[in-house]
Order: sequence, then C-alpha cells, then structure tokens
Amino acid sequence: QVQLVESGGGLVQTGGSLTLSCTASGRVFSGWVMGWFRQAPGKERDFVAAIGWSGYTTYYSDSVKGRFSISKIAAKNTVFLQMNSLKPEDTAVYYCAASTGASGSGRTRSENYDYWGQGTQVTVSS
Repeated sequence: QVQLVESGGGLVQTGGSLTLSCTASGRVFSGWVMGWFRQAPGKERDFVAAIGWSGYTTYYSDSVKGRFSISKIAAKNTVFLQMNSLKPEDTAVYYCAASTGASGSGRTRSENYDYWGQGTQVTVSS
C-alpha cells in the first residue's frame, strides 16, 4: 500500500510564498508521475503541477506557470511545490497524488492518478 502525506500549508498574505511537501511511503516505484492538484470550495479539483519521477520533466497549469515550481528528492520519495507570488485565487486544499502510468497530457487529469494524500489547506489573504 502507498501512503502520501502532505505538509507545509498555512495562511499567507498576497504576494507571499509557501512550500508544500509530500512524502510517499510503501511500495513506491521509480517511473511514477507525482502531481499536485487543488480544490477550492464549491469547485472541481484542478491540476497544478506534475513531475516525472526522474525529475527531468515537469508540467504546470497556465494559472501557476512562472510562480510555482515542482521538484523532488527521489532518494527520500519526497516531492515539493514551491509557491511564490501567491494570490487569493490560489486559496484551496492542495493534494499530492501519484500516478503509476500517466503520460503526456494525461498527467494533468486527476482520474489518471492512483494514490492521493489527505490534502493541506493553503489560504492566501488579500
């Protein structure tokens, strides 16, 4: 069984920064894609960013491109989401997810992810 645990959420002012962490435990295999999604109240869960387990390929939604950065430490099974220049519209519960087989544009779709963390709240005040 795979378990994903997020941390690092909190309250920050507009323009501030936060770094989210996600550590995977259990039978985690190289080659998996790791992603971050977010869900605001009353809205669907949206793709934020993804990274191939090798770390060489990254993907971002247009809404966060240039402000957020996804990275990983493979040896620690840990993925990070560095969030800069935060805006009130970034307020959401952020979820870490792992996909055993997503590729191409499929990396941006939540239905292609097999394991999910419990989520961490990020609130950006105006």
